[in-house]
Amino acid sequence: MATPDRQPGESGATDGLIRALPDTLASKIAAGEVVQRPANALKELMENALDAGASRLDVTLKKAGSELIQVADDGCGMGPADALAAFGRHATSKIRRFEDLERLRTLGFRGEALASVASVAQVELTTRRQGDEVATRVRVEGGEVAASGPCAAPEGTTISVRNLFYNVPARRAFLKSAATEFKHLVETFQSLALSHPGVAFSLVHDDTEVWRLAGADADALALRLDALAGGGLDGQTVAVEESTSYLSVRGLVARPARARRSRGEQYLFVNGRYVRSRQLDHAVAGAFGALLPERHHALYALFLEVDPRHVDVNVHPTKTEVKFDDDRGVYSFLKAVVKRSLAQDGVGVAFQPDAPRVAPRTGPPASASSVLEESPDLPMGDGSGFAPPFAPPPAAPPPTSATPSGRGDGPPPTVRLEAGSGAGAMPDRPSARPLGAPPAPAASAAPEPAPSGPIPSGLGPAPASTDDLDPGPDRTLWQLHGRWLLSPVRSGLLVVDQRAAHERILYERALASMEGGMAPSQQLLFPFTVTLGAGDRALLAEILPDLRALGFDMEAPEGRPVLVRGVPADVTLGHERDVLDDLLDQYRQNRDALHLGARDNLARSMASRSAIRPGHPLGPVEARSLVDQLFACDDPFSDPAGRPTMTRMSSDEIERRFRPM
Repeated sequence: MATPDRQPGESGATDGLIRALPDTLASKIAAGEVVQRPANALKELMENALDAGASRLDVTLKKAGSELIQVADDGCGMGPADALAAFGRHATSKIRRFEDLERLRTLGFRGEALASVASVAQVELTTRRQGDEVATRVRVEGGEVAASGPCAAPEGTTISVRNLFYNVPARRAFLKSAATEFKHLVETFQSLALSHPGVAFSLVHDDTEVWRLAGADADALALRLDALAGGGLDGQTVAVEESTSYLSVRGLVARPARARRSRGEQYLFVNGRYVRSRQLDHAVAGAFGALLPERHHALYALFLEVDPRHVDVNVHPTKTEVKFDDDRGVYSFLKAVVKRSLAQDGVGVAFQPDAPRVAPRTGPPASASSVLEESPDLPMGDGSGFAPPFAPPPAAPPPTSATPSGRGDGPPPTVRLEAGSGAGAMPDRPSARPLGAPPAPAASAAPEPAPSGPIPSGLGPAPASTDDLDPGPDRTLWQLHGRWLLSPVRSGLLVVDQRAAHERILYERALASMEGGMAPSQQLLFPFTVTLGAGDRALLAEILPDLRALGFDMEAPEGRPVLVRGVPADVTLGHERDVLDDLLDQYRQNRDALHLGARDNLARSMASRSAIRPGHPLGPVEARSLVDQLFACDDPFSDPAGRPTMTRMSSDEIERRFRPM
């Protein structure tokens, strides 16, 4: 291999190619693993404060942590020498030898956190031990000590992290929106506050107090969980507790009525450390089984205690992942205990005698492959909370100056879907049936029976024009298996995926509403309030103008629940309270996975949560209206995610299949 000092073919050895990295550069590289966003820095600082024995912990943030992250505690503090040494790489007070890793009980232990944070920020540490006459202040910028000396300060430690990533602009540019970063900060604060209910916590963001949580002794966990969840948990939780010689669990799970569309209120701790585990989340969901409504997730705070020799917390730089030496045994134990606790509390059916039993053990549980239960399939239904807007009601009145105008003449209140070529003139119609209104009566003549058997393979893609595909107003549409619409066209057979088609219609309608119109809003006879967590509250503020354009009539006063006076006209009676949670959850998932722009994300979220589910029956009038609206879209051939909405089988292909061999 060629080197900068020697060309290929040259002989001789060259020393000096391998060098040790400077400490400042090594710390910046380590920061890329440990401190990926402001929430990682906050987690490390809060964990150190808790390890120091703090009984009070105050967090102050500015600009979602990019400008300031400050953690103040009343813990044991440090002396002058330790205050300086704390910024060194591999500096820790919690490990002295390798065997200490096998019995870790502290939260922080790597010895990388403070050095990593200080290498990419401007950090000031003020600390004082009990009995010391003066405190010590150390100021570090970009990994270099800028100043240190005595100062006046109360007992404990205060660390201020300013201008995170100021000297790594590329990393700072990759930070998400303020709402996204604040959501991660809130999740970090919540998990640590929940795991230490005896400690008093406060959180202030941009001079606004988000939480002030008093430390509690009696019923501490229930009180803390209720405070962090926004209230309403009194009498809605079930206690979970079981101990063996190897493994124990305690905590609370909420009753199914308190389940949410979002996973944001699921807290799992292993030996006091907040962790993320899809496997253990699945175990809890399996314990609930069909008790949970479709696409809902249980709220819980569960604390697993495991012999440290049987768990590895050092598998990820941020210490949020764990590995057990018997994953299946832990899964089986957790699922069985939660399931039994629910049954004993009268939630759902009685505990089944063949479920995995929990008995005291003298060692690690054996492999649980023979007793693991699969979660029963949840019932499949629509559950979207939206009515399919296919039945065309009477024609809308002509537009006036008070009616937002769409494209062309005679638009409905939201957006005019113009007929594509060959589709014929499309009558004006409102975009959705009013809340609670009955569906339009089906046509008197029943459609012909749907063809039996599977659709033949080899369907070709739809062409780039609708000229050859429009079934026309007089041709029959058949629904197959509640999923596809079939119709003869000039070139053969057209097959439409009804859910994908509906998503495309709703997506374009939502975009048009946000870009220039106002969707119709169904005003509620009884307005209601929604209590959102701090992260969801920040997310709502970010997209509130566009939500209003989609038909949400709401107010979000600072420090009070969100008041909802009206919802989009697509929302069906009885689902009004689910829609906002549902939409925020889908928006968050799209943002994290797809990195979409705000309006595109919101339009996709609205379409995904509003579209009919597979298996939804459509009458002839509804099916015709769906196809008409699809062909009126700007891009009728794919849904917002790029999946095809339709395909066709040509007449030649059909004829070929019936020819004798």
